[in-house]
Amino acid sequence: MSPSVEPFNEAKYKDLMDGLDFQEINKSELENEFTIGAEYYGKKYVEVVSVVKRQTKTIPLGKMWVLATDGDHGSPDYQESGVLYLLSECVKEGYIEKAKCRYITEAKNRELKRSCLHPGDIVVTKTGVYFGKSAVIPESIPEANTIAHVGKITLKSQYNPYYVSTFLNCKYGYYQLRRRGIKATRPEIKLVEFPDIIVPEFSKKLYSEIEATIRTANNLLDEADNAGNQSEQILMQALNMPQITDKAVSIKNFSDSFATTGRLDSEYYKPKFDILFDTLSKFSNKPLGGDNGITNIKKSIEPGSDSYKDEGIPFVRVSDVSKYEITSPEIYLSHDVVENVAALFPKKDTILFSKDGSVGIAYKLERDEDIITSGALLHLTVKNTSEVLPDYLTLVLNSPVVQMQAERDSNGAIIQHWKPSEIENVIIPVLGMDKQRELAEMVQKSFALRRQSKQLLEYAKQTVEMAIEQGEDAALAWLKDKVEQ
Repeated sequence: MSPSVEPFNEAKYKDLMDGLDFQEINKSELENEFTIGAEYYGKKYVEVVSVVKRQTKTIPLGKMWVLATDGDHGSPDYQESGVLYLLSECVKEGYIEKAKCRYITEAKNRELKRSCLHPGDIVVTKTGVYFGKSAVIPESIPEANTIAHVGKITLKSQYNPYYVSTFLNCKYGYYQLRRRGIKATRPEIKLVEFPDIIVPEFSKKLYSEIEATIRTANNLLDEADNAGNQSEQILMQALNMPQITDKAVSIKNFSDSFATTGRLDSEYYKPKFDILFDTLSKFSNKPLGGDNGITNIKKSIEPGSDSYKDEGIPFVRVSDVSKYEITSPEIYLSHDVVENVAALFPKKDTILFSKDGSVGIAYKLERDEDIITSGALLHLTVKNTSEVLPDYLTLVLNSPVVQMQAERDSNGAIIQHWKPSEIENVIIPVLGMDKQRELAEMVQKSFALRRQSKQLLEYAKQTVEMAIEQGEDAALAWLKDKVEQ
């Protein structure tokens, strides 16, 4: 050995490697000869798989199913009714968000026979921002179909889909999906990669308790949806809103059209919009924003992708928001992204309102949140809550009353965009306070039911993780204690 070359110092080597996401893998430990990327063998992924492999009994996912396929690779024509069609954003952890689903015809559903969904089938999102979420098709959805971004798994009769889906949602399943989903631009897992997911096996007792918990959660979600739908129906009845269709033709004078509005696109002048505004004119109305408006409207920031981090302050975009919740974002911003960053954090009762992409989504915060929202989400704060209740306003914003105004204003754009100046002038019917309180209570009931449901879904996921880490008996005892509280 040359005098200039020091002998290997194992202690120094360990000190240098300490704290790094670093794994030494022998060639014999490679899972296959094709997957050799460093990310695939990242510390958290290797540790998770090691824990699963140490379980008494395991089975590859590929040996559990009768069929695994994905959805429609085409672009079906959506209908106003028909067979439910799941997009990737419809699949949440443990449940199906029906409000985000589309519809296709019975004929198209028969054509897409292989991807037809029935109660008991597992669906898993395979790509994009909604990657790695799984749910079981419930009995309340007797038939559905799905898009190519969603995988369908039909298990053999001896395996429990509720347990398997919950396992895929817990960290020991999700990390197995995620390590296979590491791609250059966005996460994506292919069908050929599903069979090697390792699933630990437990007793039928654990499976039945997980299933019972998920079923109860789904029933609560159905109750929440019913309460939400009922509140919207009562609102529309209070406004004497008629059934409005697109079929009629509208003829406008120049003075009543372009000369006044500056719009030439025919969609802007559909007769249904005239019916809407004629109906609203019979009630007390106020604009959403402006000096005489109901709310103060505040814009957030758009820092750009160069500012995106893996940890820090959660950065919430339109894709992370629905009228029911904010889902955990995958993007974060540093605490010094702007001066006085806390000024950007939205407060309790702030309504987040989308102006780009999926325009017109309104979500009211139940508490102060240390988050930063994208510039596509406006912050609405009610000026006078003795005149307009925030829950009532959120209901109106998500109802056809405002959704039709969003449709009218944003028509003609390749990518939907609703100008803040147009949003300020949105007409909001202001019903009496007694009716507002009635509707607000129904909205709050719906959200309370959803919170109970989400808590049960989280308990189910934690139970599976606990069974893997501490044993089945400890997990079942913990779940029983939580459910009976």
